[in-house]
Amino acid sequence: MKWVLAFLSAAAILVSGVGYATVGRLSNQLSASELELQSQRHGGKGGNEAVLDGAVDILLVGSDSRTDAQGNPLSEEELARLNAGIADGEINTDTIMVVRIPEDGSRATAVSIPRDTYVHTDDYGNLKINGVYGAHALEKREELTESGMSEGKALEQQVARAGQEGLIEAVADLTGVEVDHYAQVGLLGFALLTDAVGGVEVCLNEAVQEPLSGADFPAGVQTLSGAQALSFVRQRHDLPRGDLDRIVRQQSYMASLVQKTLSAGTLTNPARLRDLANAAERSLTLDQGWDIMGFAQQMSGLAGGDVTFTTIPVTSVNGVGDLGESIVTVDVGQVHRFMDEQVNPPEEQETTPQTTAPAIGTQLQGHDVYVLNAGTISGQASAVADHLRTANVNVVDVSNAMEGLYSFSQVVAADENDSAARELARALGGLPVSANPNLEPGSIALVIADDYTGPGALDADNQVEFQEPVGTPGADFGEAEVAPEITAGGSGPRCVN
Repeated sequence: MKWVLAFLSAAAILVSGVGYATVGRLSNQLSASELELQSQRHGGKGGNEAVLDGAVDILLVGSDSRTDAQGNPLSEEELARLNAGIADGEINTDTIMVVRIPEDGSRATAVSIPRDTYVHTDDYGNLKINGVYGAHALEKREELTESGMSEGKALEQQVARAGQEGLIEAVADLTGVEVDHYAQVGLLGFALLTDAVGGVEVCLNEAVQEPLSGADFPAGVQTLSGAQALSFVRQRHDLPRGDLDRIVRQQSYMASLVQKTLSAGTLTNPARLRDLANAAERSLTLDQGWDIMGFAQQMSGLAGGDVTFTTIPVTSVNGVGDLGESIVTVDVGQVHRFMDEQVNPPEEQETTPQTTAPAIGTQLQGHDVYVLNAGTISGQASAVADHLRTANVNVVDVSNAMEGLYSFSQVVAADENDSAARELARALGGLPVSANPNLEPGSIALVIADDYTGPGALDADNQVEFQEPVGTPGADFGEAEVAPEITAGGSGPRCVN
C-alpha cells in the first residue's frame, strides 16, 4: 500500500496546473517496464481510449526490492535509514492493490488484496498471492541462465516481466478485472514521497514499540517522516489482527497522505512539486504503454474525498493451506461482484413480490439458518445469504453441500411442517420444504442449487463459473471482517491499532 502514494502523488503533480512544467520532465524520466498489457495490444482501455468495462483498472504493487526504479542498488545509508537490511534474493509483493477509476474520472476506489490470500494458478497450483510474482520470476531466471544468458539488465527485465505477467493473471482471475495499467514501487519510494510532502499525520489508538519493523510511536495524532512512515505501515507483529490491522493502518495512512498530496499547499508549492517529481523518478516503474498525460487530464477533477480505500471480502482469515501454512480464504464469485460494485453500485430496486423477498415474519426469530451451496454458480449461496441478512435473518454459516446429496433448491428442517421453515420457503419464492430429523431444533438448512431464481439470485452478468474452494477455511468462516472503508477526505487522520 505504500506504493499507492507514489502513483497518486505522481497523479497529483500531473493534474496540477502549476506542475505541468514538471510533468513534462517526469513523464520522460519514469522507469518503464517491458510489460505490455493485453488491453493495450488489442487497442482497448487506457489513457483516453475507449473504456470497455466502464473503468480504468490499475494494478499497484509494492515490492521489497533493495533497488530504485532505475535498477540502482540502494546505498548502505539508505538501507539503514529504511530499517530494511539485506534482502534474501526473493522478491515478495506483500502489498497488492487494484485501483478502479470510472471512465469519467469522478472517483477512485483502491481495493487491497491481503498478502496471504490463497489462490489457484495453472502453473504452480495453490499458493499465497504474494508469492506469485516471485514464482514466475524465479522460473524465468532459471530458464534464462540455463540457456546461457549472462546476468545484466536485459536478463533482469525479462525476469521482471515474467513476474509481472504472472501476477496480473492471478489478480485478474481473483477479481474478474482486466488490468489496464501496472505500477510498481519499492521501499525507497514510500519514504521519499512522504518526505516530499513534508510528512503526514497519523493517529494510533495505543502506543507501539516493535523492533522488527522499527515502529516506535506514542498514542494519538502525530506527524511522521518518510522513514518513520515506512515502519508504521510495515508493522505486522504485535498487532491485534496481524496483517489485517496492517492493512487498515496502511489505508488510513494512505488516506491522510493522499489528502495532503492533493491539498493546495502541496500543489502550489514549486519546491514540493520538484521533490515529488524527483521522488517519483526514483520510485515508480510503469507499463510501457501508459499515456500518463492523458490519464492525468482524465483525473483532473479528483479531490481527496473522491478517493476511497477498501479491501476484498474474505471468508476466513484463519485458514490453512495445503502445506499447513496460515492463509486467507475467499469466495471468488463474491470478490467478482464486489469489484463490479466499485464501478456500478447496485441500484435500489422497487420492492415487488417478483424481485424482493416478502417481509419475513416472527417465526424465524431465534432460529439459525445454514445456507448450503449445491450448485455450480460461484457466489450464489453467499448472495442469497447476504439477502437474508438484510432481512435480519440469523445466517450462521455458508458452506458447500455434500456432493450428490441435493439436486434442487429447498428448505430443510427437522419437521417439514415447521412454521419457521415454511416462512423462509415462502419468503424465497415458494421453495419446497423437506424433513431431516437429524437437524437440531431451531436449525434450518437452506439449499441453493442451480435452479434457484428467487430473491438474492445472481443475474447473468454477475454469475461466475464455479471454482472449487482453495484452502481450508478456519473457525471464523463466513464471519471474517478485514477492513472498513476509508476515504481520503475528512478533517483528520483515522485512529487505528
